[in-house]
Amino acid sequence: MIVDKGKIFEVINNQKPHSVALNGPEGLVAKIQEIAYGIEEAFHIPAYVIGDTCWGSCDLNTHAADMLGADILFNIGHTIAMKSIGKKVVMIDAYDDISFDSVARKCASELRVQYEIVSLLTDSQHLNQISPVKKIFEEFGYDVIIGKGKGQLNDAQVFGCEFYPAYQLLQKVDAYIFLGQSMFHSASIALSTEKPTYMLDPYFHEYMEVTEFAQGLQKKAVLAIYKALDAERIGIIIGLKEGQFSQVRALDLKKVLEGLGKKVQLIALTEITNERVQNFEKIDAFIQVACPRLATDNHFKKPMLSVPQGLALVRLLKNEPIEDFLKVQHWL
Repeated sequence: MIVDKGKIFEVINNQKPHSVALNGPEGLVAKIQEIAYGIEEAFHIPAYVIGDTCWGSCDLNTHAADMLGADILFNIGHTIAMKSIGKKVVMIDAYDDISFDSVARKCASELRVQYEIVSLLTDSQHLNQISPVKKIFEEFGYDVIIGKGKGQLNDAQVFGCEFYPAYQLLQKVDAYIFLGQSMFHSASIALSTEKPTYMLDPYFHEYMEVTEFAQGLQKKAVLAIYKALDAERIGIIIGLKEGQFSQVRALDLKKVLEGLGKKVQLIALTEITNERVQNFEKIDAFIQVACPRLATDNHFKKPMLSVPQGLALVRLLKNEPIEDFLKVQHWL
């Protein structure tokens, strides 16, 4: 993994902070530790490594940096369209240096008889591979379209809950090709577009269609909605992480559900887990407005709905159809 250490040192040299904090995904903790040692040796200031989980730009943990008194928080490995967030957070790129050439040529060769127009998508760590892979697919005669970024998303980039570069091309492409070993992201693309989606795995030099896996997630999501249909008491969970705080959405859902005869309780949690929500014994079902993927990617004993699922529940309570409830460009 290549981290832009030079950018970190440049920012420190220019801003002269008294102390800094660093965080990023779990897979980068060892690299972050190494950089922290380098900062202390070069600048003789404290460099705190925040060891809590960090899932993306929605989960920066600026509260921890504030408690530590750090002047700058370097978030490493979650490349977005913005170089900084607020006055304290500086986003630092981290790219995987693995090549997609082999698996891209294999995929492009074998899918040529099925598709003519494709779009390439990826996550933060492989954005630097979009151009070379685009050239490979064009060599095989494909028309390759790259979706434009929006908000925090760069061109061709998707989050697990935001798919603007994919969704805007629904009527223009035959299939989507996701660069990276991530069912989390590639299945999201398939669910939000309902188009054939393939994942290129550069580590095992294989590609696979993720449509069937995505359909399994959708069935699970639909089942949870129907299980929540008879719930009398619904808990709406507001996430307390700064990028997941959707209080207005929670209050709107509360008002609508109470108008449909449900008893609603507002709950606030930082970490939303099965163990935590089991404490709320008198709640029959939950809707969490923090992270759309919590409900589909984790196990909960009671129905746990995301915002799209919660809106689908409202439609069912009004005797309206819920087809395509996940076919939207942003799951919040």
